[in-house]
Amino acid sequence: MTEDGGDGLRRWALGVEYDGTGFAGFQDQGTRPSVQSALETALAAVATHPVRVVAAGRTDAGVHAREQVVHCDLGPRRDAEVWVRGTNAHLPDGVIVRWACPVPDDFDARRSARSRRYLYRVLNRPEPTALLARRTAWLRDPLDVHAMRRGARALLGRHDFAAFRAASCEARTTVRTLRRLAILRRGPEVWFDVEADAFLQRMVRNLVGSLLEVGRKRRPGGWLAEILASGDRTQAGPTAPAQGLVLLAVRYPRRYRLPQRPWDGRRADPLS
Repeated sequence: MTEDGGDGLRRWALGVEYDGTGFAGFQDQGTRPSVQSALETALAAVATHPVRVVAAGRTDAGVHAREQVVHCDLGPRRDAEVWVRGTNAHLPDGVIVRWACPVPDDFDARRSARSRRYLYRVLNRPEPTALLARRTAWLRDPLDVHAMRRGARALLGRHDFAAFRAASCEARTTVRTLRRLAILRRGPEVWFDVEADAFLQRMVRNLVGSLLEVGRKRRPGGWLAEILASGDRTQAGPTAPAQGLVLLAVRYPRRYRLPQRPWDGRRADPLS
């Protein structure tokens, strides 16, 4: 546990789960509902002072999180259970705090993270879905998983991913290390399990959009390497829909002792 600072505040890390359907993304959007503003309002009601949260990643509108991690500085000395239950009592539907943990003052949810892991889900069958419409993208065209896996090999490792970032991305560098890009078929679904040290804006959705072009046999597998080398976003495939994407976990150095439960790939539903 950290000691209270001179201003009486203590830094906390929180694990947050949300359905992004009704939000304009994680980041505060001013007049539009955001996960950040919902969290800050709820935490302030419990802390009785203004609270500002910093997240590991700024998910886009419609994107979900199974375990987003945020940090904030809170004043009253309270147990973790009180922060979790109290905050959840003031949160709107679609957002919950799963855990709270006191951390050292040098912990930063964004800068201290070692990697982020996302899952993108595509329902690949002729008919759409009612029950999974908010959690999956739908594609009726048959997908060749093996072709996508072959093409994805060129994307693994440390590269300049400028061709897969959003036009509005303001990152100072577009070099990232893609540690994992597993493409799995689970019944009628195809899952894209992606992990990197960090991601550019809409990078996962742009990667998936291009992979789907290969899976639909519209492009050869070698096309992905060409896109990567070009650095040109206009050469890549379309951006995959937001609702198929979920932030699964954020990994941190063990010294912070966060009570995380990174998804191990064996669950039938990674959002459970």
